[in-house]
Amino acid sequence: MTTVDKPPRTELPESKPARRRKGPMLGRPLLRTSYEADMALFPSVTQRVVITLFLLFLVAIPFFAPGTIGESGSLPGPNFLASSDWLRLLVTLGIYAIGALGLNILTGLAGQVSLGHAFFMAVGAYTAAVFGSPPGPLWGLGLPIWVWLPLAGIIPAILGVLIAPTAVRVRGLYLAIVTLGLVFIGEYLWRNLDFITGGSQSGRSFPALEFRFWQEEEPLLTMTESSTWFGVLNMSPTAKTYLFVLVLAVLLTLLAKNLQRTRTGRAFMSIRDRDVAAEVMGVDEFRTKTVAFAISSFYAGIAGALLATFIGRTIPEQWNLLLSVEFIAIILIGGIGTVTGTLLGSAFVIILPRLVEDLTRLGESLVREGGVWATILDPLVSTGTGDWGLVNTSAGVAPGLSVDQLNLVIYGALIIAFLIFEPLGLYGIWLRIRNYWKGWPFTY
Repeated sequence: MTTVDKPPRTELPESKPARRRKGPMLGRPLLRTSYEADMALFPSVTQRVVITLFLLFLVAIPFFAPGTIGESGSLPGPNFLASSDWLRLLVTLGIYAIGALGLNILTGLAGQVSLGHAFFMAVGAYTAAVFGSPPGPLWGLGLPIWVWLPLAGIIPAILGVLIAPTAVRVRGLYLAIVTLGLVFIGEYLWRNLDFITGGSQSGRSFPALEFRFWQEEEPLLTMTESSTWFGVLNMSPTAKTYLFVLVLAVLLTLLAKNLQRTRTGRAFMSIRDRDVAAEVMGVDEFRTKTVAFAISSFYAGIAGALLATFIGRTIPEQWNLLLSVEFIAIILIGGIGTVTGTLLGSAFVIILPRLVEDLTRLGESLVREGGVWATILDPLVSTGTGDWGLVNTSAGVAPGLSVDQLNLVIYGALIIAFLIFEPLGLYGIWLRIRNYWKGWPFTY
Protein backbone atom coordinates (compact mmCIF):
# COMPACT_ATOMS: atom_id res chain seq x y z
CA MET A 1 0.00 0.00 0.00
CA THR A 2 1.46 3.28 -1.11
CA THR A 3 1.20 6.49 0.89
CA VAL A 4 0.87 9.95 -0.58
CA ASP A 5 2.76 12.73 1.13
CA LYS A 6 0.65 15.78 1.92
CA PRO A 7 2.02 19.14 0.79
CA PRO A 8 3.34 21.29 3.57
CA ARG A 9 0.80 23.71 5.08
CA THR A 10 1.58 27.34 4.44
CA GLU A 11 0.70 29.80 7.15
CA LEU A 12 -0.97 32.95 5.88
CA PRO A 13 0.02 36.21 7.52
CA GLU A 14 -2.50 37.49 10.01
CA SER A 15 -4.53 40.36 8.65
CA LYS A 16 -5.51 43.28 10.77
CA PRO A 17 -9.21 43.37 11.63
CA ALA A 18 -11.14 45.91 9.60
CA ARG A 19 -12.13 48.96 11.54
CA ARG A 20 -15.87 49.46 11.69
CA ARG A 21 -16.87 52.95 10.81
CA LYS A 22 -19.12 54.67 13.27
CA GLY A 23 -21.72 56.91 11.75
CA PRO A 24 -22.07 57.83 8.08
CA MET A 25 -19.14 57.45 5.73
CA LEU A 26 -17.17 60.51 4.78
CA GLY A 27 -18.89 62.21 1.86
CA ARG A 28 -22.04 60.11 2.27
CA PRO A 29 -24.04 61.91 4.98
CA LEU A 30 -27.29 60.14 4.08
CA LEU A 31 -25.78 56.63 4.16
CA ARG A 32 -27.17 54.73 7.15
CA THR A 33 -25.55 51.45 8.06
CA SER A 34 -27.88 50.29 10.86
CA TYR A 35 -31.58 49.95 11.48
CA GLU A 36 -31.32 52.26 14.51
CA ALA A 37 -29.79 55.03 12.38
CA ASP A 38 -32.44 54.64 9.71
CA MET A 39 -35.29 54.83 12.26
CA ALA A 40 -33.88 57.70 14.32
CA LEU A 41 -36.17 60.67 14.88
CA PHE A 42 -33.52 63.10 13.65
CA PRO A 43 -30.96 61.01 11.76
CA SER A 44 -28.60 63.75 10.60
CA VAL A 45 -26.49 66.20 12.57
CA THR A 46 -27.89 69.06 10.49
CA GLN A 47 -31.45 68.20 11.52
CA ARG A 48 -30.52 68.02 15.18
CA VAL A 49 -28.68 71.35 15.09
CA VAL A 50 -31.44 73.15 13.16
CA ILE A 51 -34.22 71.81 15.41
CA THR A 52 -32.28 72.71 18.57
CA LEU A 53 -31.66 76.26 17.34
CA PHE A 54 -35.31 76.62 16.30
CA LEU A 55 -36.55 75.47 19.71
CA LEU A 56 -34.17 77.89 21.45
CA PHE A 57 -35.58 80.66 19.25
CA LEU A 58 -39.15 79.72 20.19
CA VAL A 59 -38.27 79.74 23.88
CA ALA A 60 -36.57 83.12 23.52
CA ILE A 61 -39.53 84.86 21.83
CA PRO A 62 -41.13 86.21 25.06
CA PHE A 63 -37.78 87.68 26.09
CA PHE A 64 -37.54 89.87 22.98
CA ALA A 65 -39.91 92.35 24.63
CA PRO A 66 -38.29 95.31 26.44
CA GLY A 67 -38.24 94.95 30.21
CA THR A 68 -38.37 91.15 30.34
CA ILE A 69 -34.75 90.86 31.57
CA GLY A 70 -34.04 93.15 34.49
CA GLU A 71 -35.64 96.56 34.47
CA SER A 72 -35.33 97.39 30.78
CA GLY A 73 -33.25 94.66 29.17
CA SER A 74 -34.29 92.13 26.53
CA LEU A 75 -32.81 89.64 24.12
CA PRO A 76 -31.94 90.92 20.63
CA GLY A 77 -34.45 89.73 18.08
CA PRO A 78 -37.76 90.52 16.35
CA ASN A 79 -39.48 92.24 19.27
CA PHE A 80 -42.85 92.40 17.47
CA LEU A 81 -43.21 88.64 18.11
CA ALA A 82 -43.10 89.37 21.86
CA SER A 83 -46.05 91.77 21.71
CA SER A 84 -49.25 90.65 23.39
CA ASP A 85 -51.13 90.26 20.08
CA TRP A 86 -48.49 88.05 18.49
CA LEU A 87 -47.98 85.98 21.63
CA ARG A 88 -51.71 85.27 21.73
CA LEU A 89 -51.52 84.30 18.07
CA LEU A 90 -48.59 81.95 18.79
CA VAL A 91 -50.46 80.39 21.73
CA THR A 92 -53.42 79.72 19.42
CA LEU A 93 -51.00 78.28 16.88
CA GLY A 94 -49.60 75.84 19.45
CA ILE A 95 -53.07 74.72 20.51
CA TYR A 96 -54.22 74.22 16.93
CA ALA A 97 -51.02 72.30 16.18
CA ILE A 98 -51.85 69.85 18.99
CA GLY A 99 -55.36 69.31 17.64
CA ALA A 100 -54.11 68.97 14.06
CA LEU A 101 -51.55 66.34 15.10
CA GLY A 102 -54.42 64.23 16.41
CA LEU A 103 -56.39 64.55 13.18
CA ASN A 104 -53.25 63.76 11.18
CA ILE A 105 -52.83 60.50 13.12
CA LEU A 106 -56.40 59.46 12.31
CA THR A 107 -56.68 60.75 8.74
CA GLY A 108 -53.07 61.03 7.59
CA LEU A 109 -51.66 57.83 9.08
CA ALA A 110 -54.69 55.56 9.50
CA GLY A 111 -56.58 56.89 6.46
CA GLN A 112 -59.88 57.45 8.33
CA VAL A 113 -61.58 60.61 7.07
CA SER A 114 -63.11 62.49 9.99
CA LEU A 115 -65.19 65.65 10.16
CA GLY A 116 -65.99 65.22 13.84
CA HIS A 117 -62.84 66.72 15.36
CA ALA A 118 -64.77 69.67 16.80
CA PHE A 119 -67.01 67.26 18.74
CA PHE A 120 -64.07 65.69 20.59
CA MET A 121 -62.54 69.10 21.22
CA ALA A 122 -65.80 70.19 22.84
CA VAL A 123 -65.83 67.04 25.00
CA GLY A 124 -62.32 67.85 26.17
CA ALA A 125 -63.23 71.48 26.86
CA TYR A 126 -66.31 70.67 28.94
CA THR A 127 -64.45 67.88 30.75
CA ALA A 128 -61.91 70.49 31.80
CA ALA A 129 -64.74 72.81 32.86
CA VAL A 130 -66.49 70.19 34.99
CA PHE A 131 -63.37 68.92 36.73
CA GLY A 132 -61.44 72.20 36.91
CA SER A 133 -63.97 74.98 37.48
CA PRO A 134 -64.98 75.80 41.06
CA PRO A 135 -68.44 74.68 42.25
CA GLY A 136 -71.27 77.09 41.48
CA PRO A 137 -74.44 77.35 39.40
CA LEU A 138 -72.77 75.14 36.79
CA TRP A 139 -71.12 71.79 37.45
CA GLY A 140 -67.59 72.11 38.76
CA LEU A 141 -65.30 70.22 41.11
CA GLY A 142 -62.40 72.68 41.36
CA LEU A 143 -59.65 70.08 40.89
CA PRO A 144 -56.06 71.11 39.98
CA ILE A 145 -54.67 71.18 36.46
CA TRP A 146 -52.71 67.95 36.84
CA VAL A 147 -56.11 66.23 37.19
CA TRP A 148 -58.40 68.03 34.75
CA LEU A 149 -55.96 68.41 31.84
CA PRO A 150 -55.14 64.68 31.48
CA LEU A 151 -58.83 63.86 31.97
CA ALA A 152 -59.64 66.30 29.15
CA GLY A 153 -57.74 63.92 26.88
CA ILE A 154 -58.64 60.59 28.49
CA ILE A 155 -62.43 61.01 28.50
CA PRO A 156 -62.61 61.96 24.76
CA ALA A 157 -60.31 58.99 24.07
CA ILE A 158 -62.72 56.66 25.90
CA LEU A 159 -65.62 58.19 24.00
CA GLY A 160 -63.68 57.67 20.76
CA VAL A 161 -63.27 53.98 21.62
CA LEU A 162 -67.02 53.69 22.24
CA ILE A 163 -67.86 55.39 18.93
CA ALA A 164 -65.21 53.53 16.92
CA PRO A 165 -67.18 50.25 16.51
CA THR A 166 -69.85 52.15 14.61
CA ALA A 167 -67.42 54.31 12.65
CA VAL A 168 -65.04 51.55 11.54
CA ARG A 169 -67.82 49.60 9.85
CA VAL A 170 -67.82 52.17 7.04
CA ARG A 171 -65.06 53.90 5.12
CA GLY A 172 -64.40 56.78 2.77
CA LEU A 173 -67.27 59.20 2.21
CA TYR A 174 -69.59 57.20 4.47
CA LEU A 175 -67.16 57.52 7.37
CA ALA A 176 -66.97 61.28 6.80
CA ILE A 177 -70.79 61.49 6.99
CA VAL A 178 -70.85 59.45 10.21
CA THR A 179 -68.31 61.72 11.90
CA LEU A 180 -70.12 64.77 10.54
CA GLY A 181 -73.18 63.56 12.42
CA LEU A 182 -71.17 63.75 15.65
CA VAL A 183 -70.79 67.51 15.19
CA PHE A 184 -74.53 68.00 14.74
CA ILE A 185 -75.31 65.77 17.74
CA GLY A 186 -72.77 67.72 19.75
CA GLU A 187 -74.29 71.08 18.82
CA TYR A 188 -77.67 69.86 20.08
CA LEU A 189 -76.21 68.50 23.30
CA TRP A 190 -74.12 71.57 24.11
CA ARG A 191 -77.15 73.85 23.69
CA ASN A 192 -79.37 71.78 25.97
CA LEU A 193 -76.92 70.64 28.66
CA ASP A 194 -76.91 74.16 30.05
CA PHE A 195 -75.96 72.95 33.55
CA ILE A 196 -72.58 72.04 32.00
CA THR A 197 -72.18 74.40 29.04
CA GLY A 198 -74.02 77.47 30.34
CA GLY A 199 -76.39 77.56 27.37
CA SER A 200 -76.28 79.37 24.04
CA GLN A 201 -76.66 82.89 25.34
CA SER A 202 -73.98 83.17 28.00
CA GLY A 203 -71.79 80.08 27.75
CA ARG A 204 -69.49 79.38 30.67
CA SER A 205 -66.06 80.23 31.99
CA PHE A 206 -63.27 77.68 32.13
CA PRO A 207 -60.58 76.96 34.73
CA ALA A 208 -57.51 79.16 34.74
CA LEU A 209 -54.06 77.78 34.04
CA GLU A 210 -52.94 77.53 37.66
CA PHE A 211 -50.83 74.85 39.31
CA ARG A 212 -51.93 73.64 42.76
CA PHE A 213 -51.23 70.51 44.77
CA TRP A 214 -54.94 70.18 45.46
CA GLN A 215 -57.45 72.94 46.33
CA GLU A 216 -55.42 75.38 48.41
CA GLU A 217 -56.10 79.12 48.21
CA GLU A 218 -52.81 80.29 46.72
CA PRO A 219 -51.57 78.48 43.58
CA LEU A 220 -47.95 77.48 43.23
CA LEU A 221 -47.83 79.00 39.75
CA THR A 222 -50.46 81.00 37.92
CA MET A 223 -50.65 82.03 34.27
CA THR A 224 -53.14 84.83 34.94
CA GLU A 225 -50.79 87.27 36.70
CA SER A 226 -47.41 88.80 35.91
CA SER A 227 -44.50 87.53 37.96
CA THR A 228 -40.73 87.72 38.25
CA TRP A 229 -38.66 84.56 37.95
CA PHE A 230 -35.26 84.24 39.60
CA GLY A 231 -35.42 87.95 40.40
CA VAL A 232 -34.49 88.84 36.81
CA LEU A 233 -37.04 87.51 34.29
CA ASN A 234 -40.27 89.51 34.15
CA MET A 235 -43.04 87.36 32.64
CA SER A 236 -46.46 88.54 31.54
CA PRO A 237 -49.48 86.19 31.76
CA THR A 238 -49.51 85.70 27.99
CA ALA A 239 -45.78 84.92 27.94
CA LYS A 240 -46.17 82.26 30.65
CA THR A 241 -49.14 80.73 28.83
CA TYR A 242 -47.08 80.69 25.63
CA LEU A 243 -44.20 78.80 27.27
CA PHE A 244 -46.60 76.31 28.85
CA VAL A 245 -48.36 75.59 25.55
CA LEU A 246 -44.98 75.40 23.78
CA VAL A 247 -43.78 72.67 26.16
CA LEU A 248 -46.99 70.68 25.68
CA ALA A 249 -46.87 71.10 21.89
CA VAL A 250 -43.24 69.94 21.71
CA LEU A 251 -43.91 66.85 23.86
CA LEU A 252 -47.02 65.85 21.92
CA THR A 253 -45.23 66.48 18.62
CA LEU A 254 -42.42 64.14 19.65
CA LEU A 255 -44.99 61.51 20.64
CA ALA A 256 -46.76 61.85 17.28
CA LYS A 257 -43.46 61.68 15.40
CA ASN A 258 -42.30 58.66 17.38
CA LEU A 259 -45.65 56.90 16.82
CA GLN A 260 -44.85 56.52 13.13
CA ARG A 261 -41.82 54.37 14.00
CA THR A 262 -43.70 51.96 16.25
CA ARG A 263 -45.56 48.78 15.38
CA THR A 264 -48.84 50.64 15.92
CA GLY A 265 -47.84 53.44 13.55
CA ARG A 266 -46.83 50.99 10.83
CA ALA A 267 -50.16 49.21 11.31
CA PHE A 268 -51.94 52.56 10.82
CA MET A 269 -50.13 53.15 7.54
CA SER A 270 -50.76 49.61 6.29
CA ILE A 271 -54.50 50.02 6.92
CA ARG A 272 -54.39 53.36 5.12
CA ASP A 273 -52.57 52.02 2.06
CA ARG A 274 -54.40 48.70 1.62
CA ASP A 275 -56.64 47.47 4.41
CA VAL A 276 -57.39 44.04 2.88
CA ALA A 277 -53.71 43.29 2.35
CA ALA A 278 -52.94 44.49 5.88
CA GLU A 279 -55.48 42.05 7.33
CA VAL A 280 -53.98 39.23 5.28
CA MET A 281 -50.57 40.11 6.78
CA GLY A 282 -52.00 39.85 10.29
CA VAL A 283 -53.00 43.42 11.13
CA ASP A 284 -56.23 43.56 13.14
CA GLU A 285 -58.20 46.21 11.23
CA PHE A 286 -60.86 46.75 13.90
CA ARG A 287 -58.35 47.12 16.73
CA THR A 288 -56.04 49.36 14.70
CA LYS A 289 -58.80 51.76 13.67
CA THR A 290 -60.11 51.87 17.24
CA VAL A 291 -56.67 52.78 18.58
CA ALA A 292 -56.38 55.50 15.91
CA PHE A 293 -59.72 56.98 16.99
CA ALA A 294 -58.66 56.89 20.65
CA ILE A 295 -55.30 58.62 20.09
CA SER A 296 -56.82 61.23 17.79
CA SER A 297 -59.60 61.94 20.31
CA PHE A 298 -57.02 62.31 23.10
CA TYR A 299 -55.15 64.99 21.15
CA ALA A 300 -58.42 66.72 20.25
CA GLY A 301 -59.56 66.76 23.88
CA ILE A 302 -56.29 68.30 25.09
CA ALA A 303 -56.48 70.95 22.35
CA GLY A 304 -60.12 71.73 23.14
CA ALA A 305 -59.39 72.14 26.87
CA LEU A 306 -56.41 74.42 26.21
CA LEU A 307 -58.33 76.49 23.66
CA ALA A 308 -61.32 77.01 25.96
CA THR A 309 -59.08 77.81 28.91
CA PHE A 310 -57.07 80.29 26.87
CA ILE A 311 -60.16 82.05 25.53
CA GLY A 312 -61.69 82.05 29.00
CA ARG A 313 -65.36 81.92 28.04
CA THR A 314 -67.01 80.15 25.12
CA ILE A 315 -70.52 79.41 23.88
CA PRO A 316 -71.67 75.99 22.57
CA GLU A 317 -71.89 77.29 18.99
CA GLN A 318 -68.12 77.63 18.84
CA TRP A 319 -67.68 73.86 18.47
CA ASN A 320 -69.21 73.68 15.00
CA LEU A 321 -68.48 72.23 11.58
CA LEU A 322 -66.35 75.23 10.60
CA LEU A 323 -63.86 74.33 13.35
CA SER A 324 -63.55 70.80 11.96
CA VAL A 325 -63.06 72.18 8.45
CA GLU A 326 -60.23 74.38 9.73
CA PHE A 327 -58.36 71.31 10.92
CA ILE A 328 -59.02 69.53 7.63
CA ALA A 329 -57.56 72.59 5.89
CA ILE A 330 -54.49 72.46 8.16
CA ILE A 331 -53.50 68.89 7.31
CA LEU A 332 -54.36 69.23 3.60
CA ILE A 333 -52.50 72.52 3.12
CA GLY A 334 -49.55 71.46 5.28
CA GLY A 335 -49.15 67.93 3.99
CA ILE A 336 -51.35 65.04 5.07
CA GLY A 337 -49.59 62.15 6.78
CA THR A 338 -46.53 64.14 7.89
CA VAL A 339 -45.80 65.77 11.25
CA THR A 340 -43.74 68.53 9.66
CA GLY A 341 -46.53 69.29 7.20
CA THR A 342 -49.07 69.43 10.03
CA LEU A 343 -46.97 72.03 11.87
CA LEU A 344 -46.48 74.03 8.66
CA GLY A 345 -50.21 73.91 7.93
CA SER A 346 -51.05 75.06 11.47
CA ALA A 347 -48.73 78.05 11.14
CA PHE A 348 -50.15 78.89 7.72
CA VAL A 349 -53.83 78.67 8.71
CA ILE A 350 -53.42 80.57 11.98
CA ILE A 351 -51.09 83.34 10.79
CA LEU A 352 -52.74 83.83 7.37
CA PRO A 353 -55.85 85.68 8.74
CA ARG A 354 -53.59 88.09 10.62
CA LEU A 355 -51.53 88.76 7.49
CA VAL A 356 -54.69 89.19 5.38
CA GLU A 357 -56.09 91.66 7.91
CA ASP A 358 -52.84 93.64 8.12
CA LEU A 359 -52.47 93.77 4.34
CA THR A 360 -56.11 94.85 3.96
CA ARG A 361 -55.65 97.69 6.44
CA LEU A 362 -52.43 98.70 4.72
CA GLY A 363 -54.19 98.70 1.34
CA GLU A 364 -57.02 100.79 2.78
CA SER A 365 -54.60 103.40 4.11
CA LEU A 366 -52.75 103.53 0.76
CA VAL A 367 -56.04 104.01 -1.11
CA ARG A 368 -57.03 106.87 1.20
CA GLU A 369 -53.65 108.55 0.70
CA GLY A 370 -53.98 108.47 -3.10
CA GLY A 371 -51.23 108.07 -5.66
CA VAL A 372 -50.14 105.15 -7.81
CA TRP A 373 -50.91 102.53 -5.17
CA ALA A 374 -54.42 103.93 -4.77
CA THR A 375 -55.08 103.35 -8.48
CA ILE A 376 -53.84 99.75 -8.25
CA LEU A 377 -55.54 98.80 -4.99
CA ASP A 378 -58.84 100.66 -5.34
CA PRO A 379 -60.64 97.76 -7.13
CA LEU A 380 -59.45 95.38 -4.37
CA VAL A 381 -60.09 97.35 -1.18
CA SER A 382 -63.36 98.98 -0.11
CA THR A 383 -62.96 102.15 1.95
CA GLY A 384 -66.60 103.11 2.57
CA THR A 385 -70.26 102.49 1.87
CA GLY A 386 -70.12 103.90 -1.66
CA ASP A 387 -66.79 102.34 -2.65
CA TRP A 388 -66.99 98.80 -4.01
CA GLY A 389 -64.01 96.50 -3.51
CA LEU A 390 -63.15 92.86 -3.16
CA VAL A 391 -62.44 93.09 0.57
CA ASN A 392 -63.19 95.58 3.34
CA THR A 393 -62.23 96.17 6.96
CA SER A 394 -65.72 97.27 8.05
CA ALA A 395 -67.88 94.16 7.97
CA GLY A 396 -71.54 94.87 7.31
CA VAL A 397 -70.90 98.52 6.41
CA ALA A 398 -68.73 98.64 3.29
CA PRO A 399 -69.40 96.38 0.28
CA GLY A 400 -67.17 93.42 -0.46
CA LEU A 401 -65.97 90.46 1.56
CA SER A 402 -65.00 90.80 5.18
CA VAL A 403 -61.60 89.55 6.28
CA ASP A 404 -63.14 86.38 7.76
CA GLN A 405 -65.09 85.68 4.57
CA LEU A 406 -61.98 86.24 2.47
CA ASN A 407 -60.07 83.78 4.67
CA LEU A 408 -62.73 81.12 4.03
CA VAL A 409 -62.43 81.72 0.29
CA ILE A 410 -58.65 81.42 0.52
CA TYR A 411 -58.91 78.18 2.54
CA GLY A 412 -61.24 76.64 -0.03
CA ALA A 413 -59.09 77.72 -2.97
CA LEU A 414 -55.91 76.42 -1.33
CA ILE A 415 -57.46 73.06 -0.48
CA ILE A 416 -58.54 72.61 -4.12
CA ALA A 417 -55.19 73.80 -5.45
CA PHE A 418 -53.09 71.57 -3.19
CA LEU A 419 -55.24 68.49 -3.79
CA ILE A 420 -54.87 68.92 -7.55
CA PHE A 421 -51.32 70.22 -7.97
CA GLU A 422 -49.43 69.31 -4.77
CA PRO A 423 -51.04 66.54 -2.66
CA LEU A 424 -48.21 66.77 -0.11
CA GLY A 425 -49.01 70.43 0.52
CA LEU A 426 -46.43 72.80 1.93
CA TYR A 427 -44.28 69.85 2.95
CA GLY A 428 -44.17 68.71 -0.68
CA ILE A 429 -43.05 72.18 -1.76
CA TRP A 430 -40.33 72.09 0.90
CA LEU A 431 -39.18 68.66 -0.40
CA ARG A 432 -38.93 70.02 -3.94
CA ILE A 433 -36.85 72.99 -2.78
CA ARG A 434 -34.61 70.81 -0.61
CA ASN A 435 -34.02 68.21 -3.33
CA TYR A 436 -33.28 70.92 -5.86
CA TRP A 437 -30.50 72.41 -3.77
CA LYS A 438 -29.16 68.99 -2.83
CA GLY A 439 -28.77 68.12 -6.52
CA TRP A 440 -27.63 71.53 -7.71
CA PRO A 441 -26.12 72.18 -10.24
CA PHE A 442 -27.30 68.84 -11.66
CA THR A 443 -30.98 68.70 -12.59
CA TYR A 444 -31.28 64.93 -13.01
